Amino acid sequence: MATLKEILAKKIEEFRPRTTRLVKEFGDVKIGDVTISQAIGGARDVKCLVTDISYLDPHEGIRFRGKTIPETFEALPKAPNSNYPTVEAFWFFLLTGDVPTQAQVDEVIAEWKTRQVVPSYVWDAIRGLPRDSHPMVMLSVGLLAMQRDSKFAAFYNSGKFNKNVAWESVYEDACDIVARIPIVAAFIYNLKYRSDFQVPIDPKLDMGANFAHMIGQCEDYKDVARMYFILHSDHESGNVSAHTTHLVHSALSDPYYAYSAGINGLAGPLHGLANQEVLDWTLKFQEKYCKDQEPTKELVTKALWDTLNSGQVVPGYGHAVLRKTDPRYMSQREFCLNTPGLKDDKLFKLVAMIFETAPGVLMEHGKAKNPWPNVDAQSGVIQWYYGVREWDFYTVLFGVGRALGCMANITWDRGLGYAIERPKSVTTAMLEKWAEESKKAASN
Repeated sequence: MATLKEILAKKIEEFRPRTTRLVKEFGDVKIGDVTISQAIGGARDVKCLVTDISYLDPHEGIRFRGKTIPETFEALPKAPNSNYPTVEAFWFFLLTGDVPTQAQVDEVIAEWKTRQVVPSYVWDAIRGLPRDSHPMVMLSVGLLAMQRDSKFAAFYNSGKFNKNVAWESVYEDACDIVARIPIVAAFIYNLKYRSDFQVPIDPKLDMGANFAHMIGQCEDYKDVARMYFILHSDHESGNVSAHTTHLVHSALSDPYYAYSAGINGLAGPLHGLANQEVLDWTLKFQEKYCKDQEPTKELVTKALWDTLNSGQVVPGYGHAVLRKTDPRYMSQREFCLNTPGLKDDKLFKLVAMIFETAPGVLMEHGKAKNPWPNVDAQSGVIQWYYGVREWDFYTVLFGVGRALGCMANITWDRGLGYAIERPKSVTTAMLEKWAEESKKAASN
């Protein structure tokens, strides 16, 4: 007698051609206001989410509150002795759309200091995990452990819940999360990679600088942290981490539940985990093709063709929405080019040559819809240069930054009273019926 798993395997194999045929032959058939290919293909390009925090234009890239990345960096008050704004200034800007004054930035910095104290039971919960647990598991557990202090949950359970003011307690939770998450991330880094050597908070430093201080980094890394957290903060609402956070919070789950879920989505290799995969690939590429020689255009071109002809992809190139080089990539590239030592680093030189070469190769190859690099193609190089070489931690860094956008968005979700998210699903048989009806109508 066949087992349940064997029966299921047979049914899946029988079912797959139905889905394949629908996408291939009837992908453009409308079912309501979307096509069959959109329904099957992850709701790609379906305009059904609203956010004013950021917008991703396929040809222009991300805009934060209407400003491009260079415009954002230029407009916001800078950290002391830095060309980059503080994360606190950016948080004010994300929430309000207004460029803060220095006094307003200082107020946010001071407020975050009062919120950065993480309860000891959070450390106990993280330490209770096996030491070889992935750092994203530790971050997710840390967030859930902090849920005990959720002000939104307390307000909902108080018997005095009022949807018109519910955003206020979401705001309190959101501020606690964005202030505490870099502290939790630094704790995880030190626990896993520095023999549990924990460094206390420096009350004089802004968030990015304090994170650098807590993981034992150099002065230059303070700007790396500020830049990295801001660049990874938000990418409109359709990406997995942002959408998951919004979806879970739409059920009035508190921000800790919601962002823990978002973090779990971010940990996927098709989302935030991609940055460590790109670095792994780049290092192997360097070892195989450029170990003892300069990465010339001719050498890299041949190596890329060898890669593609062997059936592999060039990771870090292509994006679900963008149809140009990711401006976040360009911001990090500019940082590298303006940093003595880093611009001459062998790994950066290789990444730079791949950037100059890969789009042409990919266009000639013809299978890539977008031959341009995304943010992941550059992110790991900077971390590697500064000695943060534990690449399974890179997605935690991403998660610290992404908290800013996710928390700003759900604060506004509650402020505007958005409903629980509940799209309508259909069956494959219904799709097949609509496809046949469309086929008959076209033949008449």
